[in-house]
Amino acid sequence: MTTFMLKMIAIITMLIDHSAAIFVPNNLPMYWVLRGIGRLAFPIFAFLLVEGFFHTRDVKKYLIRLGLFAFISEIPFDLAFYKTFFYPGHQNIFFTLFLGLLLMMILKKAEERFKKKTIISNILDAVITVGFCIIAVLLATDYNYSGILLIISFYLFRGNKILLTLSLLIVTGYLMGPFSAIATLSMIFIWFYNGKKGRDAKYLFYIFYPAHLLILFFISKFVL
Repeated sequence: MTTFMLKMIAIITMLIDHSAAIFVPNNLPMYWVLRGIGRLAFPIFAFLLVEGFFHTRDVKKYLIRLGLFAFISEIPFDLAFYKTFFYPGHQNIFFTLFLGLLLMMILKKAEERFKKKTIISNILDAVITVGFCIIAVLLATDYNYSGILLIISFYLFRGNKILLTLSLLIVTGYLMGPFSAIATLSMIFIWFYNGKKGRDAKYLFYIFYPAHLLILFFISKFVL
C-alpha cells in the first residue's frame, strides 16, 4: 500500500466523518456509524506526517506549507462546523499537524545534540512534548494534546508495527473514547504500507481539506 493509497483512504473516511457531523442528526444510529468510520482518518494522517518528516527533502518548507494551509483552512472550517467566520474555540487539523511536525524537528535536534547523554535526551523529549501538548490545548487544535501524543508515538516507534499498534490503542483510548477500537483498525492499512510514494499527489490533501469544507458549508446553507 503506497502513500497515495493511504492518503486516499484517510481523505475518504474524513469526508464521511465531516458529512455526518454536518448533515446527520446525532440521535440517529447512522450518525454514529459514519462518525466511527471517520475515526480511521487521523491516525493515517499522523502516520503520513511522520513518514513525510523522514522523507521530505526540505522539512522547513513542509512546515511552512502546513502553517499556511492551517490559516487558509480556518475560515472554511469555522463556517462548516460553527456557521461563523471566526470561532476561537476549535482550530482545524492543520494546526495539529503543524505542531506535530515542529515538535519532531525540535526533538530530532535535541537527540542529535545530546546523542551521548541518553538520560538528558529522554528528559528533554518528555518536557518538550508536554509543552507542545499544553500549546495544543491552549490553541484548541483538533484532537489537541491527544493528537500530539499520537504523532510523537508514531515518530518514536517508527518501524515497529507492534509498538505502533499498542501506542495507537492506548492514545486513542483518550483520543476517541468509544471509537478507540475503530480507530485502531487504521493500523490494518498502515501495516500494509510498502514505503513507496505511488501516484504523485503532493497537494491533494492541502487543497481538498479547505475545499471540501466550503462545499459542505454551501450545501448545508443553500441547498438543504
